[in-house]
Amino acid sequence: MGIHERMKIVREHNNLTQSEFGEKLGVSRDVYANIENNRLKKPETKEPIYKLICKEFGISYQWLVNGIGEMESDDSMEAQAIVDSIMTSDDEFAKSVIVAFAKLGEDEWKVVKKIVDEIKKSPD
Repeated sequence: MGIHERMKIVREHNNLTQSEFGEKLGVSRDVYANIENNRLKKPETKEPIYKLICKEFGISYQWLVNGIGEMESDDSMEAQAIVDSIMTSDDEFAKSVIVAFAKLGEDEWKVVKKIVDEIKKSPD
């Protein structure tokens, strides 16, 4: 089953027409129908739509794009989608932060937790 077929499942699961689904994503029915019917040739133009579907409808990015896991999003899959998004972006700083965090040891994570806890306490 391809991404376009899983997109249709999401749309039907939410009882939406192609027009209604496209409207929620900010695209016309024709644009959405072309994606759902696998008629667009440039995959990179569809990536923002995939991410938006996951965000708007609580869908697991890994399920939508790769058919892995369950349709409904869970925190670990959502976190992976965020990391994937950063690591495939052009933001070199964000990538370096992710890599640095991935290398932290247990004691270093305790320090990071303290910092985050202090940030949460500070007034807006």
